[in-house]
Amino acid sequence: MYGFEAMTFNIHGGYLEAIVRGHRSGLLTASDYNNLCQCETLDDIKMHLSATEYGPYLQNEPSPLHTTTIVEKCTLKLVDEYKHMLCQATEPMSTFLEYITYGHMIDNVVLIVTGTLHERDVQELLEKCHPLGMFDSIATLAVAQNMRELYRLVLVDTPLAPYFSECITSEDLDDMNIEIMRNTLYKAYLEDFYRFCQKLGGATSEIMSDLLAFEADRRAVNITINSIGTELTREDRRKLYSTFGLLYPYGHEELAICEDIDQVRGVMEKYPPYQPIFSKLSYGESQMLDKAFYEEEVKRLCLSFEQQFHYGVFFAYMRLREQEIRNLMWISECVAQNQKSRVHDSVVFIF
Repeated sequence: MYGFEAMTFNIHGGYLEAIVRGHRSGLLTASDYNNLCQCETLDDIKMHLSATEYGPYLQNEPSPLHTTTIVEKCTLKLVDEYKHMLCQATEPMSTFLEYITYGHMIDNVVLIVTGTLHERDVQELLEKCHPLGMFDSIATLAVAQNMRELYRLVLVDTPLAPYFSECITSEDLDDMNIEIMRNTLYKAYLEDFYRFCQKLGGATSEIMSDLLAFEADRRAVNITINSIGTELTREDRRKLYSTFGLLYPYGHEELAICEDIDQVRGVMEKYPPYQPIFSKLSYGESQMLDKAFYEEEVKRLCLSFEQQFHYGVFFAYMRLREQEIRNLMWISECVAQNQKSRVHDSVVFIF
């Protein structure tokens, strides 16, 4: 027991916690995934999903189905559930729920800016944006030529405005600068979310600190691996790491000077929670790292449901549902492209 949450939490949060735990019981199980992996066509997948909570969203879709349709409809279900919870929430839970979507907002901003840079049609890009990360002025992102304009014309009125202070430069937008902008924004967002959870205190602070620290550490590893062999300096790399997490600060010092995947592995194996993740990989291999991180994240998210009277379950549920949609996308793609031998490669079982 961390404080007196049990006495007051249910006044405002009891109904929503019950709702989210109900939603959680509708997540696909290992037997569902095994059945889906046996499917021969996308219509078979639709038929199997009709017996799950996705049924009403897919029932009116005509054949032939496409993978994008399945992913779109499954995402729509998540968005509907999120909007219902947000409508019912009071402070500070409503702010907490809004924080969950800021990551998608950052991804959408980067998607539109990158697409515009490569002269893609704005309408086509908007269709690819994640619905949880939409905001009113998103379509006008296409007019910006550099970071300063991007901020002044569009983002000053969005929740992302405070995170832009660190990456406003007059440099023109190119692929490298956009990637640095994404990671700088994500760093500022994670640190802000972490501070907000610390202020909430109690079990929420304890559980969310662990989940966000894991996210920060995973991003540090990915930034290191993706920047090996690029012109990003050690100092620039260090600036992109979040200022919290298990690796902060000594692990960051070591990661900043890594020059290949095996050196990254050497750093991470010093930290017991991350040892099992890297022991699954053979030397020089990084392809399976994402899946190993997703599996570890799912394990931690499931554990957050073991405790009551905290907001971590909302974050955990959204993340688990997003992982489920990634699983369905992978299975659908494998079936559509007749690559069933690879169907288990990227599926992360949740329960």
